[in-house]
Amino acid sequence: MDEFELLLDLHKGAGRQGPGGDSETEKAIELAGIDRNSPLKIADIGCGTGASTLTLARLLDAKITAVDFVQDFLDVLATRAESNGVDDKVTQLCASMEQLPFENEEFDVIWSEGAIYNIGFEKGVVDWRRYLKPDGLLVVSEITWLTKTRPPELNAYWDVAYPEIDTASAKIKVLEDRGYTPVGYFVLPEYCWLDNYYMPMLRRLDEFLARNGNSEEARAIVQAEHDEIELYEKYKAYFGYGVYVARKSDV
Repeated sequence: MDEFELLLDLHKGAGRQGPGGDSETEKAIELAGIDRNSPLKIADIGCGTGASTLTLARLLDAKITAVDFVQDFLDVLATRAESNGVDDKVTQLCASMEQLPFENEEFDVIWSEGAIYNIGFEKGVVDWRRYLKPDGLLVVSEITWLTKTRPPELNAYWDVAYPEIDTASAKIKVLEDRGYTPVGYFVLPEYCWLDNYYMPMLRRLDEFLARNGNSEEARAIVQAEHDEIELYEKYKAYFGYGVYVARKSDV
């Protein structure tokens, strides 16, 4: 297997492919002021195996287009949606977030948890804006600096990993400059990283290595995951995921 196939093998059995939580998705719904009884059309972009999709389907009167470029993730989501009794609300779409086959002003809400970094925050909010109806809502989580200054080694790491990381004020300015009115913001708590994402992944690593013959490539993936967890535990005071809620403006 190549690196992508190994990463797919590691993550497709997970409930989440990144930090988050059902209660945090619900908090974002409340912060956005979404009417739970109003029929909505939602695109969940970069949905993975559907953690946020299923919460949205459970809590809202919505038709949800769940988008991911990995069909294996969408297959898992389809099974989960059926077992949770919400398959009538969810449609899976295998597509790149850079080439979405949507109509202009098609959606009431665009949702994206832990995925917009794949296209870049600014490009994502610009490209996706046209798919929102007038006054439509954008809800995204994005890696964010939590402090004004950081240790040089942490800056150096993120300069390579994701140069677009920035403070919440800078991200909110991007939203304001790109045709949105900010509605709210909050930071995912630590348990969304450790309890909901990293710890379940750690419990899968031995089986992952066994499935892949303890190969050098699989061991490299495991080491990279351990390194990522160590980085978060050491520097969690300085960075995290911010959840941004904004409304499409007419400017």
